[in-house]
Amino acid sequence: MRTREDIESYLRRSQLAFSDVGDETDEAMWLVRDRSTGENIVVSMVQPLLLFRVKVLDLDHVKDREALFQRLLELNARDMMHGAYGLADGAVVLTAGLPLENLDYNEFQVTVDDLSLALTNHYDDIKTFVSSATEA
Repeated sequence: MRTREDIESYLRRSQLAFSDVGDETDEAMWLVRDRSTGENIVVSMVQPLLLFRVKVLDLDHVKDREALFQRLLELNARDMMHGAYGLADGAVVLTAGLPLENLDYNEFQVTVDDLSLALTNHYDDIKTFVSSATEA
């Protein structure tokens, strides 16, 4: 079973900018700055999983939710290997989860890379569903 120290060593090895935002008890959580987009990826240990989550956009600003949801499902089916788009707390989020039991550095790195690639490749497409200020 991987520990907080193991995950921090993976983060350092990846040369990712991160900060520990967990508390001093059992809560292990980090904010990781994505190199390509500047977005924050939240990485948290919730036994028995390591969870990754990025808030992509608020649904309050979406002009055609049905079309957006269809596009997200298409992206999930076509492009996402280790994560998926979903809805949580009134927002579109990008999430992934890995079991901690046998997690190795390569699995960790490929998941971070998959999320980064999705943010980079999909953001312009997804933001077309956001209402402009003139439409409000």
